[in-house]
This record gives sequence, C-alpha cells and structure tokens, in this order.
Amino acid sequence: MNDWFENEDFWVQYAPIMFDSSRWAEASAVAEGIFKLAGKDRDPHSLHILDAGCGLGRISVELALCGAQVTGVDMIRPFLDAGAEAAAAEKVEIEWVQADLRNFVRPAAFDIAVNMYTSFGYCKTIQEDAQILHNIAESVKPDGFFILEMLGREIAVRDFTAGEWFERAGYTVLTDFSVEGAWEGLRSHWQLYTKEGLKADHCFVQRLYAATELRELLLKAGFHSVEIYGDFDRSPYNEKARTMILLAQKSS
Repeated sequence: MNDWFENEDFWVQYAPIMFDSSRWAEASAVAEGIFKLAGKDRDPHSLHILDAGCGLGRISVELALCGAQVTGVDMIRPFLDAGAEAAAAEKVEIEWVQADLRNFVRPAAFDIAVNMYTSFGYCKTIQEDAQILHNIAESVKPDGFFILEMLGREIAVRDFTAGEWFERAGYTVLTDFSVEGAWEGLRSHWQLYTKEGLKADHCFVQRLYAATELRELLLKAGFHSVEIYGDFDRSPYNEKARTMILLAQKSS
C-alpha cells in the first residue's frame, strides 16, 4: 500500500488550501532568506540548488529568478507540471525531477539544498526520514549547506489547537487536530465543503521532531555542524520563534 503522501489526488485537491495567496506572496522573501542563511555572497549564477520536495515550485522559481541553477524534486507529477508552467511564465529554466527523496541522490552536486514549509516527517519510520537526510547530505558539495524549515515539536505544543474552520479557495474548510503518542506526531483531519456538501475528507499524520532531535539526525546523516534558528533572520529558536530553521553544513 502506498504512503498517504504518494496520493496525487490528495495534493491536487488540497493544494489551493495549503498553498494560498499568502504562501505565494512570501516566496521571494524566503528565497532571500535562504541566500542570507547560507552566507553565499558570490554571484547566485554560480550556485546549484536542490529544492527537495519542491511542490508547486514556489521557492524553486524565486531562487531561479535570483540567478541560481535550480533542480526541483518531488513525487507529485501535477505539482512538477505546475512548477514548469510557473517557470515558463517567469522565463527561467529549472530542472524538474519526479523522484522519491528516499531514493534520490546526486553525489556532491549542489551548493545548497533546501526543504521548505514543513515538507519532512511524512514517512512511517524515523529510519526512512533519516534516509532522506542522508541522501541530501550525499547530494551536497563539501562546504555546502542544507536548510530545513519545519514545524518543531516545541512550536506544535505551544500553538496546539483542537481544530478550526475558515473559508478559502471557494471552500469551507474544517480541521481537527490530535496528538499521536507522546507528541510523536500530529494527526490532521481536513474536510472541504461547498454549498452542495462535503467534497473532500482526508486524515494524515506527520511526525514531530524536537529541534535537538533533528540536529542529531542531521549530524548522523553526514553534516558536520547544525545551527538552529526561529526564523530566516537567525533569530533564536525560543518561546518567541515563528518557525524552526535548521542550517546544516558539510565539512570541506
């Protein structure tokens, strides 16, 4: 049986909800934050960047607009097709690869790799998650960087809500959240309604990691240093953190 995140119908149906206009609007700032975090002062045209789990290509396109050579990898073909259309509209060239990050490796090919917008922790086992991090480490050049943006367990605990409803993309969206195990995962139940009634109903679990747990996984994966921040501006990962950003670097 396929994992839930391999279901193309789910992503196509829920994409307008997850990637609303505010997510597209923030893409340029995220791209700028990536360059600043990695401390890459040289010409972006010389940089090869892997967008691991690129989705619709929001960040891939912005990185390419800055001049970087970008490879976007995702399992979902409709997302890659949409990314290709966005790239064509912006007149930038991006390499789009349909692949499972548990298997994708391109040894020492990238100056920077990124995984944005909590696109990690979907696998059934920690070992599979660790394999993804190992593959990314293998794909990053010596002295290269990997930037991971996640919902940390600390923030999930701080901001937990049992559910909410809102209007978006022509739907009334009902959400229900519950904790798996000892805060090992977050179960999300999403229902989409129109005036005609229920149109979609999906439940999935995403593993939650504490910042220190992810740092250990990254070090074991092959990175020699890992810094933890609460935003792209290198603000502390503390009780005021907006998100969790891990900046991992390979040794030379």
